[in-house]
Amino acid sequence: MGKKLAFLYGIVCYVLFLGAFLYAIGFVENFGVPKTLDSGQAGALLPSLLIDLLALGIFAIQHSVMARPVFKRLWTKVVPEPVERSTYVLFASAVLIAIFWLWRPLPGVVWSVEETGWAGMLTGLSFAGWGIVLVSTYMISHTHLFGLKQAYAHLRGESLKPPKFQVTGFYRYIRHPIMAGFLVAFWATPRMTVGHLLFAAATTGYILIALQLEERDLLAHFGNRYRAYREQVPKLVPLGRRWSPREGQADGTA
Repeated sequence: MGKKLAFLYGIVCYVLFLGAFLYAIGFVENFGVPKTLDSGQAGALLPSLLIDLLALGIFAIQHSVMARPVFKRLWTKVVPEPVERSTYVLFASAVLIAIFWLWRPLPGVVWSVEETGWAGMLTGLSFAGWGIVLVSTYMISHTHLFGLKQAYAHLRGESLKPPKFQVTGFYRYIRHPIMAGFLVAFWATPRMTVGHLLFAAATTGYILIALQLEERDLLAHFGNRYRAYREQVPKLVPLGRRWSPREGQADGTA
């Protein structure tokens, strides 16, 4: 793939992701977009439930399979390595868009907070979760995470070094702030419908399983550095502990 074409491809994939991410906020928060978790005419319960579970299942399979190192090694025999991450982002965005399109509302109300102050607090907490997700990507490398850095390096004819183990910002207190932000965003709502509950519960289950796979990959890649980090820092809930590398751990010799 030509360098300029690869860079343009990376930008297009990123813009598509950004649009899907912003739409996802409106989709979950039930505002500002044509279709949300709770909008539309409700259909029969069983078909709607099956369609929603199918859409979420496709999302989980795509994310889990394409994120694994074994798949990446095989995939880069087909897709040029400089745009491998951008292609992952493209597929992830496409599956997310498919969820928006396929989703069937399940309008039964599980809980509803009517008091204005509490309702506003829950809505604000949900938006804070989205903020944590976005900010956390910049605490590692936003451009690398979404493929822009790889495509730009290819455009300049440069070779990228493998990502270094680094612990900054939220990562000093929890190991997976991006996923923690998603959990807050999905569960903090003043009005929990059956459909919203299904979405939140299914994505929570996926996140807990996916983190087990991701931590296995991180241990294989970073070895003792990540093992020491995992022993000190909680996975998703800050418990008052923070990362303080002991001598030798920073360079992986401990």
